[in-house]
Amino acid sequence: MTPNILSVSELTQQIKTRLETLFPQVRIKGEISNCKRHGSGHIYLTLKDEGAQIPAVVWKTTASRLAFALKDGMDVVAEGRLEVYPPSGRYQLICSSLTAAGEGALQQAFAELLQKLAKMGYFSPERKRAIPAIPETIGLITSPTGAVIEDMSKVLERRFPAARVMLYPVRVQGTGAAEEVTAGITFFNTSKKKQHRPEVIIVARGGGSLEDLQPFNGELVANAIYHSAIPIISAVGHETDLTIADMVADLRAGTPSIAAELAVPDTQELLRHIGNLQSREDRLLQAKLEGAERHLSSICSSYAFNRPPLQMQKFHDRIDSLISLMSRTIATTCSQRVQHYISAKQQLALLDYRKTLERGYVLVKKEGKFITGAKRLHPSNKVELVFHDGVLPAVISQEMLS
Repeated sequence: MTPNILSVSELTQQIKTRLETLFPQVRIKGEISNCKRHGSGHIYLTLKDEGAQIPAVVWKTTASRLAFALKDGMDVVAEGRLEVYPPSGRYQLICSSLTAAGEGALQQAFAELLQKLAKMGYFSPERKRAIPAIPETIGLITSPTGAVIEDMSKVLERRFPAARVMLYPVRVQGTGAAEEVTAGITFFNTSKKKQHRPEVIIVARGGGSLEDLQPFNGELVANAIYHSAIPIISAVGHETDLTIADMVADLRAGTPSIAAELAVPDTQELLRHIGNLQSREDRLLQAKLEGAERHLSSICSSYAFNRPPLQMQKFHDRIDSLISLMSRTIATTCSQRVQHYISAKQQLALLDYRKTLERGYVLVKKEGKFITGAKRLHPSNKVELVFHDGVLPAVISQEMLS
């Protein structure tokens, strides 16, 4: 039996159909060579590694969206579809996107984690806490060497030397960096000693590539920042760099130096503010004192305030009048009593028996009692004869009673 004989076009078409169906979308990593930009705007190049190579095409519309210029020797990650070009009998990669090698996977991981944490509310403004205005202690998580720690120390010393800075030294890139940064955040949050527990934490490092900043784009550090009970300022990279740590942190600073400025107040500005407050308080106090003095003066000059003294004066005048009246009354009463006494004395004097005796009368006493009638006397009774100038004893005789 004679096998089917295919034309070149038929075989090529079958290969095309099966290959393009089998690889509708691929992502490959390789080195660029033979890179040429056509006058039409299309870019033709070859992607190769140690064992193979594949031609590739970047159409004009895709080339216009590239964030970097393609050149020979550059390692890239290309994404696209395989296509067979029948006229030349070869296959090629039609690129839909190109990223620098190493960054492509990191960018994708960054985007996926960003989406995940956004859904979990890690970036929500409502959960972010305010940075203390005047912290006593600042926790600093960064590399102990390099320009970052030096620049931040200068800023902190210049702006607010009173703040106490605690450094937790860590690696800021490479293997183990994320774990060390996480351990630093945990240390400050769980320390039982008050002097080891700052009011604010700064996580900082200098600029670098996406790969260098990878520890701060991972979920480990993001979780540590999110669950920190202490407010955190993130200062990772340069102004243009934006990491997941920056977005989760309570405050993002463009550079480590800016983070130091945001963490503490300016001493001179603070002193000026205190001076202004003191001046304001002095003015308010002086105004209150002056107001109190005016109020007191008003009270002192008011009728209500002066009425008690006036009433007291009236009472004093009334008392003086009463005392004068009482003095006159007492004097009059005493005079009347004296006159009454004199009159009574004179009347009593008129009734005094001794005055009667002076006129020649005699009183008779018997046994110490005055005898008012002769019938009470008997002969031989002993009596006393009371004259005005003396007393004489006597005996009653019969003849005296006859």
